[in-house]
Amino acid sequence: MAPTTAEVVICGAGIAGIATAYHLTRQGVTDVVLVDERPPLSLTSDKSTEGYRNWWPGPGDAMVAAMNRSIDLLEELARESGNVFRMNRRGYLFATSDPARVPRFVTAAEEAAALGAGRARVHATASSDYRPAPPDGFEEQPVGADVITEPTLIRRHFPYLADDTVAVLHTRRCGWLSGQQLGMHMLERARDKGLRLMAGSVEKIATAGGRVSAVTVSGTTIATPRVVNAAGPLVARVGRMLGIDIPVSCELHAKIAFADTLGAMPREAPMLIWTDPVRVAWTDEESRALATSRPDLLEEIPPAVHGRPEGGGDSPIVLLLWTYHLDPVEPVFPLTFDPAYTELCIRGMARMVPAFARYAERLPRAVVDGGYYTRTRENRFLAGPLPVEGAYVCGALGGHGLMASSVAGELVASHVTGRPLPPYAPAFTLARYDDPAYRALLERWGATGQL
Repeated sequence: MAPTTAEVVICGAGIAGIATAYHLTRQGVTDVVLVDERPPLSLTSDKSTEGYRNWWPGPGDAMVAAMNRSIDLLEELARESGNVFRMNRRGYLFATSDPARVPRFVTAAEEAAALGAGRARVHATASSDYRPAPPDGFEEQPVGADVITEPTLIRRHFPYLADDTVAVLHTRRCGWLSGQQLGMHMLERARDKGLRLMAGSVEKIATAGGRVSAVTVSGTTIATPRVVNAAGPLVARVGRMLGIDIPVSCELHAKIAFADTLGAMPREAPMLIWTDPVRVAWTDEESRALATSRPDLLEEIPPAVHGRPEGGGDSPIVLLLWTYHLDPVEPVFPLTFDPAYTELCIRGMARMVPAFARYAERLPRAVVDGGYYTRTRENRFLAGPLPVEGAYVCGALGGHGLMASSVAGELVASHVTGRPLPPYAPAFTLARYDDPAYRALLERWGATGQL
């Protein structure tokens, strides 16, 4: 029987909605209904690269502080569950062939340290005490960042990188995990405490006296004093049901997965990110053909092509990504992708890891999938109350949904229950846009931290 009352209704069963439900039940709110017309985690959350990092730019330390808290929560879950979602701490490895970028790596590491990401270490001699990351686990690993500028040290630890690599930046409180396993673990724990799932489409959010009174789901009305908008790429649409403009846009991001039968990607590699623009090395014949059919592919393509090995044990799977179109779009399903995307990713990654060039003559059969990054202008998520009493949002997590969902869900739950909030909480509320100083800051924001 469909529920007719609830203390909280959550719209959206992606990682944001599930994390919110999990933290609400942890904070004692057990009469929660989680609504989605699709199975949990199946719209965008299961299309993630599944990475996490505390490596974020300013202004201010709010993003780093929030991500450190989120990673703390992920590590707690990993310990409690026996690491069922296979969290590792391999780090993110940014690499460059541009000597002008080397001092920027050092500056970035020092600035991140000042924001709370951990100590910056520069390794400029072959005898330096750089400590590589183990392939598995996350305990007792360094934080901060290592900048390696000594060629011998780079070749010793990363012999698969392009010969002209002049520096690498290894950010350490970073890695990846199984998003599906993480989400299902939180979902089952929340269900153990009373969470109810409801299949259906949110049609209406009713208010009475200026506050939330009910949510209608596929013709069934649920009386409730609180609703959480965790609708992922549809967060703005659900916001309009309350007459609220949620200032987000969507970008289509994709990734490819294929069996690396030629062994181009070392299985112990960290997340690999090439920070330089790339001009793909087409043959003369290919260039002539592209000049008429796809001249855009002959141009220099912006950073940052990146990828990682996927799966444990003997898995041969590799994930590659390269987002070269960032125009805002309206979310439309089913998704369509650039037919050249697979070849571009592989050829682009060959600039960083030359062994991938061996696939140029015969491309592997790859699976292309992806989803919408739903983001605010400055790429900071929304987790807190909305202008209608009893309404909350947990969204705009595009590009960092899995890594930030734990802290975002905890923040929303704390707003609902009235628990004390951390100092960084105001940085993630919709009300930040009411502050003239913040609006002025937006005009000179700078880097957003998106890959």
